[in-house]
Amino acid sequence: MEWLTAPFEATFVQRALWGGILVSAICALAGTWVVLRGMAFLGDAMSHGLLPGVALAALLGGNPMVGALLSAAVMTAGVTALGRTPRLSQDTGIGLLFVGMLSLGVIIVSRSQSFAVDLTGFLFGDVLAVRERDLALLGVALVLALAVSVLGHRAFLALAFDPRKARTLGLRPRLAHAVLLGLLTLAIVASFHIVGTLLVLGLLIAPPAAALPWARGVRGVMVLAALLGVTATFFGLLLSWHLGTAAGATVSALAVSLFFLSHLASGIRHRRTHPAGIRPSATD
Repeated sequence: MEWLTAPFEATFVQRALWGGILVSAICALAGTWVVLRGMAFLGDAMSHGLLPGVALAALLGGNPMVGALLSAAVMTAGVTALGRTPRLSQDTGIGLLFVGMLSLGVIIVSRSQSFAVDLTGFLFGDVLAVRERDLALLGVALVLALAVSVLGHRAFLALAFDPRKARTLGLRPRLAHAVLLGLLTLAIVASFHIVGTLLVLGLLIAPPAAALPWARGVRGVMVLAALLGVTATFFGLLLSWHLGTAAGATVSALAVSLFFLSHLASGIRHRRTHPAGIRPSATD
């Protein structure tokens, strides 16, 4: 069993594991709503749309977190504004913002002779370089995400399944949508500098999507998604240690693999429950 425990005897791997656990919990809270509302493309656009702010902050010697927050604010404002344009579909607006922000970020990076901004680090992060200060930041972000999720649960639920009913009930769906964007921004900004935008996106979408066939209720999806994210983090770090692969990319790949395994198992279970030629009744 030494192969299972040896990697986690190193302090930096322990911090990476704790960082992954906290990120998994934050992403489960935000990612469940992303998956339920079909907002995966928005999550992708938001995560990669951070590049201009991060690049500019790095080039000016500022704090990348502040730059990421400013870019996220621009993306959120842009998505909200374009969402109110009746002749433009939301996907089109998000796609244009995505391409525009990413292009601007690459232009800023290309203007630097020293290439101070590491695009690989932006995409994949460095989960093995997590510091105690980073863990404290993630802890605060988790508390905030949990508070927003609890306070906004009823409005988010109505918004996800019946926006018109949310308006009828006086739940102010536009405000709920803006708060939900804020929750998504919190998850991405708090986590990207540690695990990179690709790993954030992987943990934001794959675990909740993998949990959907097995959980009952939104809270169940969140809890199972968090557990799946932790599982991907633990075994991803373990495989990375023994195989010598990039830790962040390995964790992300494993999270996606768990999604495919979940849906494969769900399909097998469905075929066994409802054999060919037997149609499920309305109560199934």
